[in-house]
This record gives sequence, structure tokens and C-alpha cells, in this order.
Amino acid sequence: MAAIFIPSESFFVAFRYIFAFVFVAFLPGYCLVNVLFLGKNRLDFVEEIVLSVALSFGLAGLDGLFLGLSPIAISFNSITISLSAIVLVLAAIAVIRKNKAAQKEEAQTPP
Repeated sequence: MAAIFIPSESFFVAFRYIFAFVFVAFLPGYCLVNVLFLGKNRLDFVEEIVLSVALSFGLAGLDGLFLGLSPIAISFNSITISLSAIVLVLAAIAVIRKNKAAQKEEAQTPP
């Protein structure tokens, strides 16, 4: 996320665009897919990528809608901070669910 704040006059501006694209167009949806589809409901690789991109644009759109209707308003910092919060929350939920599923599967297997 820190790469998004690279100044636009810098030599590394290409990294800023690449990381910003991945941050907005893939990461929120990927975290949400990992929350929703776990264990036996696991998706194929291609399905996971396509659904991640679609859900990312949906989440970014909803985030922009809520920011536009709030007194915070839409700015570079507000959208970056709010999307970061969404990604962190979804990633934490995904890690917790994966750990619980692994513990449950471990408890079900006979010694």
C-alpha cells in the first residue's frame, strides 16, 4: 500500500500504477472470495481470479458511494484508507476462518 504514495514525478511511478491497480482491482475481491469460499466450496483458479476482479470493482464502487454520501468526501487519501481498512478486515476474517477450518479438520481426522 505504501507504493501508492510514490510521488508522480519519481522514476518509480510505474510501480505506483501497477500496485494501485492491483490494490483496487484485485485485492479486496480476493480477500472477500477467501472469506466466502472455503473448504469444500473452493473455487477453481480462473473462477477465483475473475470473481476477485468483479467483487473488487463492486467493493470499490460501494466504497466510493459511501464516501461520496458521507461528510468525509472522496479524495485520494480517503479512498486509500477506506479500501485499506476493507482489505485488512476481510483478510483478518479470512485468516481466522482458515485457521478454524484447519483446526476442525485436524480434530476430525483420527490419530
